[in-house]
Amino acid sequence: MDIVLAMRVFARVVETKSFTRTAETLNIPRGRVTVIVQSLEAHLRTRLLQRTTRSLNLTPEGAACYERCARVLADIDDIESSFLGKERAPRGKLRVDMPGALGRLIVTPALGDFHERFPDIDLVLGLGDKPLELVQEGIDCVVRIGTLQDSTLVARRVGVYEAVTVASPAYLGKAGTPQTLAELADHRSVNYYWSRTGRIMPLTFEVDGEVVEVKMPGSIAVNDAEAYLVSALNGLGIVQGARFIALPYLESGELVEILSAWKPPPLRISAVYPHNRHLSATVRAFVDWIAELFRRSPLLAITPEADARCRPTNVDAPDADPLDLAGDEAEPIA
Repeated sequence: MDIVLAMRVFARVVETKSFTRTAETLNIPRGRVTVIVQSLEAHLRTRLLQRTTRSLNLTPEGAACYERCARVLADIDDIESSFLGKERAPRGKLRVDMPGALGRLIVTPALGDFHERFPDIDLVLGLGDKPLELVQEGIDCVVRIGTLQDSTLVARRVGVYEAVTVASPAYLGKAGTPQTLAELADHRSVNYYWSRTGRIMPLTFEVDGEVVEVKMPGSIAVNDAEAYLVSALNGLGIVQGARFIALPYLESGELVEILSAWKPPPLRISAVYPHNRHLSATVRAFVDWIAELFRRSPLLAITPEADARCRPTNVDAPDADPLDLAGDEAEPIA
């Protein structure tokens, strides 16, 4: 029996709570996953998992075995990275998830560069902002905007999201252009709601260094950033959209920035991944690459001014050597 493979398979079964997901993420037949786990139990002469038709749970012996396997596998990965890192290119399947507009407009057009640099990585890219159980669903890394709360994950700050308050000339022609925040009471907005919570997001503004939230009336709510701006283009109301999406429409005059004296506070963009992925060469390669991609984009790059204005989040990892994901730049989410 290949004991290292057996430990990897067993650990992944524990993390995903599924033989099927383990087979998919490790790219091996499901039947082989079952045989490997049974062989490991026979080798150790103890039951590691309690299986029923509806659940999969660790025995006390299985829990102790998993903790030791996780440490051993991390040490093995560390050894390989230390001695083979310069010789062996990152390889294997990498599952990543990120917000749709960010993925479609910024990341997807640059994927040719990623593939050229890392031809042996099979990237599976999902687009959306719904909450995901990274370990259980076999996701290696997600890119998220704003507050992060899961203490079981590690995050690295890779960019800054800046919003802009806009409306169409047609809307402003009918409703007038607000000159102060108080005048927003006479206007309507297209509301945006987070898929993760269903909560309607208020408009936010910086006023004398403080964040002011304004809840506005609106009969339409969407949960897609591009649909949100299209609603403004169609004259349905005021919105606060991503500047990287709105810029072409601002330049063409199809949208007009309003209330520019009170800009929305920027939010940090983070690459988030489980603790046990921090030594993965594929995750390291992707996070370094996307951080570089955002640095090259004036609308997403971390600048001292934008970073100082960012709304507080539960992740505040300082920048460090981009090659050291396990160093100061990557911190657990508090």
